[in-house]
Amino acid sequence: MFEVNGVKIGQGHKPYIIAELSANHGGRIERAKESINAAKKSGADAVKIQTYTPDTMTINSAKEDFIINDGLWKGYNLYKLYQEAHTPFEWHAELFEYAKNIGITIFSTPFDETAADLLEELEAPAFKIASFEITDLPLIKYVALKGKPMFMSTGMANIEEITEAVDTCYSAGNKDILLFHCISNYPAKLTDYNLGDIKYIADHFDLEVGLSDHTVSNVASSLAVALGAKAIEKHFKLDDADCGPDSSFSILPDQLELLCNECNTAFEAVKSNKLERPSSESPNKKFRRSVYFVNDLKEGDVITENDIKRIRPGYGLDPKYFNEVVGQRLKLNVDRGQPVSWDVFD
Repeated sequence: MFEVNGVKIGQGHKPYIIAELSANHGGRIERAKESINAAKKSGADAVKIQTYTPDTMTINSAKEDFIINDGLWKGYNLYKLYQEAHTPFEWHAELFEYAKNIGITIFSTPFDETAADLLEELEAPAFKIASFEITDLPLIKYVALKGKPMFMSTGMANIEEITEAVDTCYSAGNKDILLFHCISNYPAKLTDYNLGDIKYIADHFDLEVGLSDHTVSNVASSLAVALGAKAIEKHFKLDDADCGPDSSFSILPDQLELLCNECNTAFEAVKSNKLERPSSESPNKKFRRSVYFVNDLKEGDVITENDIKRIRPGYGLDPKYFNEVVGQRLKLNVDRGQPVSWDVFD
């Protein structure tokens, strides 16, 4: 368990919901602010952005290696994609200040060392490592040395690669790690999500585990919380107008609010493992079976099996006492339909 801005993340605490803004600001800082505000109103614990420039991600080349040939971003030159999608460094201070003023946590994914340094200057309370960077061990070490909690997505990574990333954090003295189970497909199919891996990852690494959800519904997130996920990350957009390249698998404010409510409900639904009965059940105990007199009897009569019966409702003695009641002598008169209680016997 660890904390981000005073909020505890881990066993026994409600799921930490992160609204990923990504490129859904449409290239306008005011839209980014409106999105942060909408995330706050929807109930998210934090909003996350991404910190890079086209030049920190790739080079501007028209060679075949740099052209995306399939998937959501088919036809894009990598440089132009990142140029369209990036959140300018110049916006960061203003966005961090805005989030602070309205009372929502903001942090980011640094994609290189200059981004990590900028976020450290802005006192980001945590860092996120994206799935595509989980094999960039020099970057992970550089970020881990900042001493802030680390969220790391595991999309595409095998167990050895995840182990290397975790060990790199440990070697930097950073053990505040949450691993996001993630499928790096955009959008991803629910049937591809293998949500049972949440427990596998948690048990294997003895770390907190969450879900980075790229599906188009909230089903995976709710199921993940029920399976033990301690944090949920979901791409989020203000509306359907003028969005960036991530918009097709991003949810709207009302869907984000529903996500928060459903995940918190899932947490409440599975949090007890001690068979503690909810108070809402108590009124229904009267519909259990109990022992009742089925004959009119007088003081001094000895009870036989024909004088009592195990029936509903539940105001009499528990059925387990039936045989003990047989043979008891009455010290007062009783009526048919009267619940059996110990105080009527000698």
